[in-house]
Amino acid sequence: MAKRVVSGIKPTGNLHLGNYLGAVKQWVAQQDAIQAEGGETLYFIADLHGLTEWIAPAELRANTIEMTATLVAAGIDPDRSILFNQARVPAHSEMAWLLNNVARVGWLNRMTQFKDKAGKNREGASVGLYDYPVLMAADVLLYNTTHVPVGEDQKQHLELARDIATKFNGDYATELFTLPEPLVSAAAPRIMSLRDASAKMSKSNPSEQSVVKLIDSDEVIADKFRKAKTDPDVLPATVEELAERPEARNLLTIFAALADRTPGDVLADYAGKGFGAFKPDLADLAVAKLGPIRDEMVRLLDDRGAIDAILEKGADKARTLAVPVLRRAQEAMGLML
Repeated sequence: MAKRVVSGIKPTGNLHLGNYLGAVKQWVAQQDAIQAEGGETLYFIADLHGLTEWIAPAELRANTIEMTATLVAAGIDPDRSILFNQARVPAHSEMAWLLNNVARVGWLNRMTQFKDKAGKNREGASVGLYDYPVLMAADVLLYNTTHVPVGEDQKQHLELARDIATKFNGDYATELFTLPEPLVSAAAPRIMSLRDASAKMSKSNPSEQSVVKLIDSDEVIADKFRKAKTDPDVLPATVEELAERPEARNLLTIFAALADRTPGDVLADYAGKGFGAFKPDLADLAVAKLGPIRDEMVRLLDDRGAIDAILEKGADKARTLAVPVLRRAQEAMGLML
């Protein structure tokens, strides 16, 4: 059976280098690898998941547009992959309600991400925040997904989707739902702040110098890397020697990820050299890799109609796949007369 891979990403604005290297670049590589094997890839902007915490409607719309432009600019090909936003495919919401009646409260109570996101204000959190793992299960099960890319923080949600699928199939004496398998790829690089490598790169950081935004100009990108915090020592011959040098390790990680090389391979070129030689080369590399993505993003953001057309074309393909599965689930539950 050919692989069918489904991934979703919440629409957040002002995407940065950490988002690109940690998620978007991984999707592009995944698209190419899966399709080379004869498989199929579906990617969606998870705007319904974006509602689980308050966001202004105009901001959500703008973020969805920006995320779509970013994915396409970075290499997600809407002619090869199915690219859409959840809200254009109502079957996601409808299937989630059906699965709510299969999922057990005890299962959801074990979801650690709700505890993390709700914090001490669990009683004040939205039902959507509590229940969103069921919507995630619907996102996957709707498409007879065979594989779901997962990081450590998502393994529990995939297990829940499998539990829901198994219970549904058993309760209603059907083999409707495929049990999705985890798709484990090379670990995504963890990109830290350019000013404090003990903290992740984040758009919420008050220091503009700490984060490289995908929308930054070539000059700004180069300036941020030239001024990135480092230490006075030269680069060593091995990665292990950077264990107590977080800023140096972070810049090496970024260089290797942008160049599609291993950190050890990069060190082979720079061992014994100082950051006066390394940082200008890193700045040039970042500009060469990120500049074309930014230029394409800007072009797409200037053409809202083109983005709408991409999302609607993808949604039409997604609806073609999802609606028959939803109908079969409704029939199994006795809802279709």
